[in-house]
Amino acid sequence: MAEILLFHHAQGFTAGVQAFADDVRAAGHVVHAHDLYDGATFGTVDEGVAHARSLGFAVLQERGEQLAQDLPADLVYVGFSMGCMPAQKLAMTRPGARGALLLHSAIPLSEFGGTWPDGLRGQIHVMEDDDWGDVPDARELVAAAPEVELFLYPGSAHLFSDRSLAEHDEAAATLLRQRVLVFLAELDAGRADSSGTTRP
Repeated sequence: MAEILLFHHAQGFTAGVQAFADDVRAAGHVVHAHDLYDGATFGTVDEGVAHARSLGFAVLQERGEQLAQDLPADLVYVGFSMGCMPAQKLAMTRPGARGALLLHSAIPLSEFGGTWPDGLRGQIHVMEDDDWGDVPDARELVAAAPEVELFLYPGSAHLFSDRSLAEHDEAAATLLRQRVLVFLAELDAGRADSSGTTRP
């Protein structure tokens, strides 16, 4: 079992983000997912980003960090697009992280100290022609951090894994979920091995 702290994207804590969290819970993991917008959701990325700017990205990031304070250190941090900011920062700067899943975006390493933690596994999932997806930053991150895998999907949709949005891509979203669940299962297997537990 992995314990996960999940941060939503700029359009809010949508039904699709909640469904993703439920899928991960159904696989046996604990997911902490909080609404940083107090119930507000937005129909487009542009509207959501405008709202995030009005609140202040630094304020939203601080809220995310506060959520982590009452949770164990050995979390897997998951961010959807804008949510990658607190997820990646916590993964890189809070000791004890088990993993990082950056969905639809990646942040330059220089934003959070410049160095990915040794041995910290991660995944980045983004469509290869997504203008919002920060593909160059994702490539730079994986080049500097061999423990992080980059998965590029054909297409240009941004939040393709959110099944409540019009840009949802079922095939790509299904593959993303499968890869995420395998990643989490492998983290569990690694923990069992390191503790001396015998696995079948």
